[in-house]
Amino acid sequence: MKTLIYSICILSLTFFLNKSVNAQAFIDLETGPVFTGYNDVRIPGDQGTLFSMKDDLVSKTKIFYRLRAGYKINPRHSLSLLYAPLETKSEGSMANDIFFEGSSFPANTLINGSYKFNSYRLTYRYDFVNKPRLVFGLGFTAKIRDARIALSSPGITAEKTNVGFVPIINFRLWWKIDEMFGLLIDGDALAAPQGRAEDVHIAATYKVSDNIGIRAGYRILEGGADNDEVYNFSLFHYISAGVTYTFTNKTKSD
Repeated sequence: MKTLIYSICILSLTFFLNKSVNAQAFIDLETGPVFTGYNDVRIPGDQGTLFSMKDDLVSKTKIFYRLRAGYKINPRHSLSLLYAPLETKSEGSMANDIFFEGSSFPANTLINGSYKFNSYRLTYRYDFVNKPRLVFGLGFTAKIRDARIALSSPGITAEKTNVGFVPIINFRLWWKIDEMFGLLIDGDALAAPQGRAEDVHIAATYKVSDNIGIRAGYRILEGGADNDEVYNFSLFHYISAGVTYTFTNKTKSD
């Protein structure tokens, strides 16, 4: 239900912003398989059992999607909203007991794991370089994370949830090789004593028409935190394909 509501909000915002004469609205969809590189967990961070939700509990490949909508205020200034859900499942057993969030999971019993890290982001970016063949911009992303790590086995269930705000630096570099093809590198990244977060995307782009652009590439999502409550560092590999539709404003003369 939350996914549906948020998607409707993004679509509604896109069409609303497109009514502005000066705004060039767009909507973007990205999808493909996502693989777990590593996902190490210890909860509580200072007392729990360290285990891997990739190796100890074997993770499954997942199909992901991301939905972004926004608009360019003018050729250099842009605003966008991103909804990026991520949830993976894993299962397995360990030779030792797992102490997780106040519960003890016995050794050699089947354990099902769930890892959710949904992301909601509002991004402003300014393009310092805006040339026909090269675009480079930096900006700020206000990110809301909705995270949940859960384990369950017969008769035992435990979970750790967290919703929080994370400020991140946004960047974008787009080299337009010719009128049709290009190379895009963009993402959000920031490191701090409390933890780190990197979401970096590299893709080949192709201009289908003035309104439609497609791309294919690779995305890496990495980060985590180490404190008394939670120790979690994870890495995910995305094989991605995307399409962007830009709405064309058509003004009528009097």
